[in-house]
Amino acid sequence: MTSESTSPADPDVEIRDHLADAVAAEAVFEGWSQTALSAAAGKLGLASGEAARLFPGGAVQVLTALSEKADRRTVADMEKAGVDAMKMRDRIRSAVRIRLENHAGNRESVRRGLSLLSMPFHAGLALKLLYKTVDAMWYAAGDTSSDFNFYTKRATLAGVYSATLLYWLNDRSESSEATWGFLDRRIDEVMAFEKFKARFKWGGGGPKMAASRK
Repeated sequence: MTSESTSPADPDVEIRDHLADAVAAEAVFEGWSQTALSAAAGKLGLASGEAARLFPGGAVQVLTALSEKADRRTVADMEKAGVDAMKMRDRIRSAVRIRLENHAGNRESVRRGLSLLSMPFHAGLALKLLYKTVDAMWYAAGDTSSDFNFYTKRATLAGVYSATLLYWLNDRSESSEATWGFLDRRIDEVMAFEKFKARFKWGGGGPKMAASRK
């Protein structure tokens, strides 16, 4: 296994990745905790203290590293899928589906990860990881905005992605088809709202209906 989270010159790339994946597997039963990190290290036969050296920030650092690696793999998969030839709506749909279907990991592990990140003292990290995820998706989708739209696009996608993630966690339909239907509806709602906004323009006196084209 090759790493995407550290420098290629890092001699610990491979073992760090193996350990991170092992912790994710243990988190299904132990949560994202020191217990999971220790159990994972034990199963890999690591010497005492190796887990702490590789991940001095503990299981939270492992969770962060895996999330960032999933973002990079999502971008790579989007590029392989040729999303640049798709309509923007389909690019975003593909981004969310690729992230959840291929790189989210075990549902219970994800559920426990979200539980950890929901704690008040991890709120900043939760927002940071969510921002990185949606920013990576927009980057791979070819977004080049640099004005206020840069932020509104990411805020909108954050809402769509978060809602779809929560739906996916409880989806037991075959091939998660219910989740992809839910995703389509959320995107449809966003597109309808964007069309509604496009009908208005802001003047000195506030919003005005844009002139209809004949």
